[in-house]
Parts: sequence; structure tokens; C-alpha cells
Amino acid sequence: MQDSLRIGVIGGGGWLGKALACAILNKGVVDHAGLTLSYRHARPASFPNVHCTQNNQELADRSDVIIVSVRPADWPSLSVDAHGKLVISVMAGIRLDQLAANHQTGRVVRALPNAAAEVGRSYTPWIASGDMDEADRSIARRIFRAFGVEDEVNGESDIDYLTGLSGSGPAFPALFAAAMMKDAVDHGLPTDIARRAVNTVLIGAGALLEHQDDCPNNVVNSFLDYRGTTAAAIEAMRAFGLEATVSEGLSAAFKKSVSMGGAS
Repeated sequence: MQDSLRIGVIGGGGWLGKALACAILNKGVVDHAGLTLSYRHARPASFPNVHCTQNNQELADRSDVIIVSVRPADWPSLSVDAHGKLVISVMAGIRLDQLAANHQTGRVVRALPNAAAEVGRSYTPWIASGDMDEADRSIARRIFRAFGVEDEVNGESDIDYLTGLSGSGPAFPALFAAAMMKDAVDHGLPTDIARRAVNTVLIGAGALLEHQDDCPNNVVNSFLDYRGTTAAAIEAMRAFGLEATVSEGLSAAFKKSVSMGGAS
């Protein structure tokens, strides 16, 4: 890949757009001169040496790779001709054929980073259109690896499912943590101690899973085998329908992803 690669981020003033821009700058995927950000309201103040514009077509014209990072509801009104360039969408629900037709290019990637991109720990599944060659795929991988781990998946239904599992994923441990913290406070713990205890537990659990690189179910079973307090808690949560609740939540996210793209 050439060092002179030019990348534009449409929606560079939003939280995800800014997170992606920071990551690709920090990892050397692009330099300041090669990066363009577009914004709707306030110019992104954290990028003083980057070209910023409110004209999305100007961004497309000066970029080799165009990352589209806007709300899916705002995308239909986004009129940008990519002139056959590489377009990477990080929007939920918008399908490859829709992106290709709207932006006039056959070189399209549909990807779904998550909120952990802000700290370089996103999981990003992606799929490429038929006109993408290996050079395009190499560029896409380098961009996604700048803010975490990536996988090219087999089909758009995989992206739709992973919209809930990994795209929404950081919210789920936070939801679990909020429930744990509420219970701790209800049992009389001071709020600051409850928050510190719960946050540290969740952070430590993530680090442990990463370190062991094992199937999560094996970790759970190791606690069940010990037959202690953790096993009692796990069995009670399962009896009250924890796994069914998770399945229902992921199913709802999958259906929402499909409906956002207008697919049947």
C-alpha cells in the first residue's frame, strides 16, 4: 500500500468518526495531509492539522478511500459520487447493493466496528463487494486493525447478526455491570465502592478472557466445577432465564439491523 493513501471520513465530527480518524492517524495508516474529515456543525477541534470540510463531495474528490460514518437514518439524503473509489460503510443496516448504487462504485465494504474503537479494542466484522480485489482488502484490513480486531465474514446476514452481538456488544457488559451495581447499592454499599468493585470485575474479566484465549463456556464450567459461591450465582441466573434473555436481545438487534436497511 502506498504511503500517500488519502482517506476521507464522512461524519468525522461524530464520536465514531473521530475515534476511527484518531486510530488511523495514530497507527500510521494515513498522515495528517492525507486525511479529510467532513462535519455538519462544529469543526472537529482535536484535528488541527487535518483538512476539514462541510462539503461531502469535496471530501470524496480528494480521497482514495471514503469511510461513511453517519447515522443510518441520515444516509439516504447523503448524495456523494465516489467515482468508483473504495467506500467503507460503518453504518448498521445499509446493504452493499444500496451503498454501491448510491455512491456509484462497485468497490464497497460493509463493516461494523463498535464503541471500543475509541480505545483501540473494537471487534469489526466486514464483508466486501464482488469488485473488491486483494489490494482493496489489504487496505480495509489495515484500517480495521488500527482500532482492534477484524474478520471478513461470509455474508450480509452475518453482519446483520453481528450488529447485535459485537456492534452493540460493549453495551451488554455495561448493562450487566449496572444491574450488579444497583444490587450492591441496594445492599448498602457506598456508591463509589460499588462502582469501583463492579467496573474492576468487568475489566478484569475481559483481561482474563483475553489472556486465557479460551472458550467462555470453559471458563464458566471451571467455576461450576468448583461448586462455590460463583457456581451458586451462575445456576440461579440461568434458572431465572439469563441465556434466554440474551438470545431474545440478540434476536431483537438482528431484526432491527435488517429493518434499518429496508430488507425483507
